[in-house]
Amino acid sequence: MPPSEIATTRPLPGYSEIADRFDLCLCDVWGVVHNGVAPFAGAVEALVAMRARGTTVVLVTNAPRPSAAIERQLAGLGVPQAAWDAIVTSGDVCRALIQARAGRPMFRLGPDRDLPLIAGLDAPEAGPDEADYVLCTGLFDDEKDTAETYSGLLAGFAARGLEMICANPDLVVERGGRIVPCAGSVALAYEELGGKAVYAGKPHRPIYEAALALAEGKRGVPIARDRICAIGDAIRTDIAGADAFGATGIMVLAGIHAQDLMEASWDERHGWFGRQSHRPAYALPHLVW
Repeated sequence: MPPSEIATTRPLPGYSEIADRFDLCLCDVWGVVHNGVAPFAGAVEALVAMRARGTTVVLVTNAPRPSAAIERQLAGLGVPQAAWDAIVTSGDVCRALIQARAGRPMFRLGPDRDLPLIAGLDAPEAGPDEADYVLCTGLFDDEKDTAETYSGLLAGFAARGLEMICANPDLVVERGGRIVPCAGSVALAYEELGGKAVYAGKPHRPIYEAALALAEGKRGVPIARDRICAIGDAIRTDIAGADAFGATGIMVLAGIHAQDLMEASWDERHGWFGRQSHRPAYALPHLVW
């Protein structure tokens, strides 16, 4: 059944119940594999088990940094390389968008930790009044700021008709049990002011096509869409993106929607899914084997 025709979401005790259905797993990182502070042991074990049975695992993340930076982050958190075959990031896609605008002055909205995103690119930084476009990788201080903090700045960009590249379409993310805003919340606020935003990551198609190309390169054969699953914790990005790409969406409940879902009964969860824009085929509290 095509993802868009799913009538109900099936509770899933563990991924092993459906493991033989898929040749490729596109797995979200933050909220599924780790929470920004520590890895989820059950999720890591599940990914290792998937690969052991022959499934290709590509980690697909809206992190606004190149995949090499995510690889280092995972190693620092203790996630073994045995848990994945390849990584593709919103940052990888975003670099191509920046390269297409080579030499044009850019206003960078986001923390300095995202500077690896533009390393080696012809992307001169400029002030708000001199920039030709905006690169948003996040908030300057996501512990204190919100999109509203930048309302005046964004209104000025919109009045000038500047295009905003959003390097991370996520609205929020969980960090050590807290929910903090991401670049997607700024891009959404910009669009509400009449500005134009271009999104590099999930749920938009380019990041999925890049992930599929990596997987097919490693397997050496084409992969049918009905043999692909996508695991994530966000309806707006992970599940919507899976649905649009023709993959089977699997929802992890203990992520950014945990407040709505973790303490709810399955009847209440089914009602919640029915009110969303997209519905996963399967759901489980945490990714486990």
